[in-house]
Amino acid sequence: MSDTTATAHKFTNALAKERSPYLLQHAHNPVNWLPWGDEAFAKAKAEDKPIFLSSGYSTCHWCHVMERESFENEEVAKLINENFIPIKVDREERPDVDLTYMTYVQAASGHGGWPMSVFLTPELKPFYGGTYYPPENTPGRIGFKNLLNELHKVWTEDRKGIDERAARSVEKLQEHLDNENTALADINHDTLVQKAYDDLSGSFDYHEGGFGGAPKFPRPSTLSLLMRIHRILAERKDNDRESESNWAMEMTVKTLRGMANGGMRDHIGGGFHRYSVDAYWHIPHYEKMLYDQAQLLTAYVEGWQITQTALFEAIARNTVAYLKRDLRHKDGGFFSAEDADSLATADAAHKTEGAFYVWKASEIDELLGKENGSIFRYAYGARRDGNARPESDPQGELKGLNTLYRAVSFKKTGEFFKRSPEEIKTIIDEGLVKLFEARNQRPRPHLDDKIIAAWNGLTIAGLARAGAALGDAETISLAAGAAQFIHDQLCTTPGKGMHRSWREGERGPKAFAIDYACLIHGLLDLYQASFDVKWLQWSVELQSEMDQLFLDTKNGGYYSVHTDMPNSVLRIKEDYDGAEPSPNSLASLNLVRLSALLAKDTWKQQAEKIFALFGSTLQSSPSSVPVMAIAFDLHHRGKQQIVLAGDSTTPEFKALANHLHRKFLPNAALLHADGGAGQTWLGTHNEAIAGMKPVGDKPAAYVCQNFTCQAPVTTVEELEKVMGK
Repeated sequence: MSDTTATAHKFTNALAKERSPYLLQHAHNPVNWLPWGDEAFAKAKAEDKPIFLSSGYSTCHWCHVMERESFENEEVAKLINENFIPIKVDREERPDVDLTYMTYVQAASGHGGWPMSVFLTPELKPFYGGTYYPPENTPGRIGFKNLLNELHKVWTEDRKGIDERAARSVEKLQEHLDNENTALADINHDTLVQKAYDDLSGSFDYHEGGFGGAPKFPRPSTLSLLMRIHRILAERKDNDRESESNWAMEMTVKTLRGMANGGMRDHIGGGFHRYSVDAYWHIPHYEKMLYDQAQLLTAYVEGWQITQTALFEAIARNTVAYLKRDLRHKDGGFFSAEDADSLATADAAHKTEGAFYVWKASEIDELLGKENGSIFRYAYGARRDGNARPESDPQGELKGLNTLYRAVSFKKTGEFFKRSPEEIKTIIDEGLVKLFEARNQRPRPHLDDKIIAAWNGLTIAGLARAGAALGDAETISLAAGAAQFIHDQLCTTPGKGMHRSWREGERGPKAFAIDYACLIHGLLDLYQASFDVKWLQWSVELQSEMDQLFLDTKNGGYYSVHTDMPNSVLRIKEDYDGAEPSPNSLASLNLVRLSALLAKDTWKQQAEKIFALFGSTLQSSPSSVPVMAIAFDLHHRGKQQIVLAGDSTTPEFKALANHLHRKFLPNAALLHADGGAGQTWLGTHNEAIAGMKPVGDKPAAYVCQNFTCQAPVTTVEELEKVMGK
């Protein structure tokens, strides 16, 4: 619901019948919103009016701002209702619609963001677009009222011109998309690795970690690529490469530490906020997205595998705890997000950003006592006058308030207050518990409780890797529970015909390429964590479905939207890895991994066609496609298969598996020869596995490179020697 309750009973529009939390938030605006669909399109054609398309999501701060300022304003609503057909889209449910028109907005204006505001002809062709508009003119920005009047005037006076320009824009944009990817089959691996290293080190913030200046976004796939570059360069065994290898890891560690210690992490409840509005990881944009938790969890686990840093393990465990406590459906799936905005008190007039998360210094002192409060505030940077810089708080909502971050180490805090490290730790630990309990009495931010297939796929991957690496069977079971939920609830029939989303028992639109890519990715990690072959079998079925729906069999690569999708004005093959990996990047990685697990050349060849299709980007700008760069490295350097044969419940088997799971093995595919149906199925794909057995009564590990295997070993010490570690 909107912040303003007065309008909630005065108006109701067609969105009241929808399931999307974002659409329901707008169900009581005076704007006559319609959902994306045939009814709205027919109305636009019948009344010969342009469509005003507004796309956003339920935890989007500026979406809330534009709603308050414009969509709840009856004067603005009258302008929209009389002259336009207004359509609301939840970009998380309909990434196809959002991607199509965001591509136009970015091409036309040079930037994008949400809320996205686009004006279309009744034939769904865009002729004007932007993002957030204030209601009145401001310096350098047209007001929304003026924009509506100007566009209505142009529509009535130059209708033919609008139609022609819109058609030409779509034509030119499609032409650009078709020609954007310069095929390059002969990609040089050494050049790619060096270019990725140079670009990332060139944009690295030496002081604070991360890349570039404010705002700073977590981009975990970049860190995953850097960790692989670290390993690649270390293997080359020359002094220059050793220095660069060390620096690749130093960039990774400093960034992981910066995010962990900064205000972007929720130090009280766990999990990460969307991004840092400043360059210091200090003041965040407070929404929490499932896809960030998932990918950061993977990054911290991989960082721990390489460094064994206790902080990284703690962050991974805290993130799992947050996911389990606050974002998990009781039947196993994971919800999408928590809002940035919330009510500061139950009787507050409207929501403000970060209200649930920020503290007055006096609140901390009252909860912890003056002396312990001073110690806690010193360590976490909480000041009497608040700790948000003015440039980080343009709306003045954080004045006098504190976002907690690790300002001073606990050791230095102890030195300042002349307390032992043990005393400081006790005070901090008790303080965190008390603040957590007090915070839970506040009005909670809105929870977007729809369950999205793609984001759950990423979460399954993160949980599976964390559970395996940290030896936590419960975390692996959380991953399995989410996979089972998608299998049972988001598919038309169990495991087949996947949908994009689910909420309160109802499925949303058909799944898109990114949903298949992310879920396959998660299932491959879940198989290697649990050795339950059903997850690998399902990933194979999903890969086949994905190929049928999205694969360009002629030119290679995957379209983002299935081939029979109606009302699609652009055909797009995404490659850029942003907040989420692109479907083509992740598909290429999945295909290489599947070919390593099951020895199928068709998958390898499909991956090679993706690499060739996006070859120019891979060679010239690998840091823009870090997941695809990871996939290309895995494909180029060869795959290591490690098969564990024997009963997985025995201590000897667990010792071998735990040893492998704790290690950072980016080029290894782990398989289980269980002596039963699972091994029989694996053997039909990979003949070598069919004959792998325990040695006597002991579970054995077979280490293979590109399917050429060494003699089996039965102890961790022997496994170390065979792997050359």
